[in-house]
Amino acid sequence: MIQEWSHLLAPAAQERLVLLLNHVISREPVAMTRLAVHQGCAIRVQARGWPGLLPAPPDLLLGITPAGLLERLEHVPEDALSLALDASNPAGLALGALLGQKPSVQVQGDAALAGEISWLMDNLRWDIEDDLAKLVGAVPARQLTVWAQSAAQACAALARGLAKLMPGAKA
Repeated sequence: MIQEWSHLLAPAAQERLVLLLNHVISREPVAMTRLAVHQGCAIRVQARGWPGLLPAPPDLLLGITPAGLLERLEHVPEDALSLALDASNPAGLALGALLGQKPSVQVQGDAALAGEISWLMDNLRWDIEDDLAKLVGAVPARQLTVWAQSAAQACAALARGLAKLMPGAKA
């Protein structure tokens, strides 16, 4: 049953993710310019080591548009740039993303495009506070951001503490 739902929901979730990525990229004209050089290239993002209890997410297949943005594709060529994320701990991966940490990624394919993707991962961050400020004002947005950062740090500390209690965990 869960597998059936994941096949229905995954494309919609991926479309929303692409919209978010494009929002972040579009805020930096330099990023768009750097990606536009690679228009027509394809990227395959895979989740490696996904826990067996959860349905594995399908690969995210992306193409680079002439505007220097991303689009979700149904198929990519075999020579597409491959990015394999270490997804053995999905909760840790999500918390790391919230805290602005760079995930562990294995890359195969075009070195020039891989360099640009690495630059994007190093230099682009979603300015959530700025987006919130447009909705609720600057002061409430700042307070919400501080609360969210504190909650994310507390969750990360809790996850690290729980990981130490797990059998076979690295100390």
